[in-house]
Amino acid sequence: MTMRLALVVAVAKNGVIGANGTLAWRIRDDMKWFKSVTNNKPMIMGRKTFDSIGKPLPGRDSIVLTRNPSFCEAGVFITRSVRGALRLGAELASTRDEEEVCVIGGGDIYAQTIIRADRIYLTRVDADVEGDVLFPPLDSRQWTQERRSECEKNDRNEFACEFFILERRR
Repeated sequence: MTMRLALVVAVAKNGVIGANGTLAWRIRDDMKWFKSVTNNKPMIMGRKTFDSIGKPLPGRDSIVLTRNPSFCEAGVFITRSVRGALRLGAELASTRDEEEVCVIGGGDIYAQTIIRADRIYLTRVDADVEGDVLFPPLDSRQWTQERRSECEKNDRNEFACEFFILERRR
């Protein structure tokens, strides 16, 4: 079985993905998209991303990448390196009969793994927002893009957005 590495990210028009340790918006339709694309898969994240979520998410394996030797959390796999996280993700995916490991943030983890990514589940948020974490710029020549759906601004969604699947060109 070939293992794919997928990044799962929501990005504002100005590249912002986070602000003060949280998402920079509230878009419930994006949360549903996130759940659907990560369900049953191992998820690699940095400690700050884990802290913003606050707990392991059901139906998925949480792999937390941290330099903090005292970090400990029940129900979480802890690793100190990207290489270790990817290896552990592949092992966990195979036990779940999955072909994909998902990276869910934050900015430093995306920057370290984007070169290895085969796919990106991208939510484009129709807003310019204030924030302190950015997604690395994408070279459109390296990716094919398929638009999946959209959501409109309403009482559930602070901003309108579009959902895409990007595949790395080989």
